[in-house]
Amino acid sequence: MQLNPRFRFALYSAFSALVSTGAAWLVVDGLKDASSGDLWQVIAANLLMLHGGAAMVTLMLLGALVPLHISHAWRTKRNRITGTAMVTFNAVLIATAFGLYYCGSDALRPWISNVHIDAGLSLPILFLVHIFIGKRSS
Repeated sequence: MQLNPRFRFALYSAFSALVSTGAAWLVVDGLKDASSGDLWQVIAANLLMLHGGAAMVTLMLLGALVPLHISHAWRTKRNRITGTAMVTFNAVLIATAFGLYYCGSDALRPWISNVHIDAGLSLPILFLVHIFIGKRSS
């Protein structure tokens, strides 16, 4: 089931913003210990702010996907495997983002961070596979 072109553009843009700001933050976070660490610290903070803003937009768009795309595709039994994986990965990202923002445990935070990073870096590949299979089945 193809999405409205404007909605698809908004969704792809939001996902692109999330992936690019998250990946850029990973690089910049590794540079915070360099001699110019203060600059990298400011850049990292700004990237996290942009990442959080993109996440809020994406949450709205994901909510709209349920009645517009997910429920229809489920009823017509189309692309269920990658669709279920997409929903699962996004749920993991939402839960781990919540954990990163609100979890005060120094023992859990590194684990939550690793799960969030792994899922976030895997999602673009899954997203492309989901689109490819969806286009092939239509």
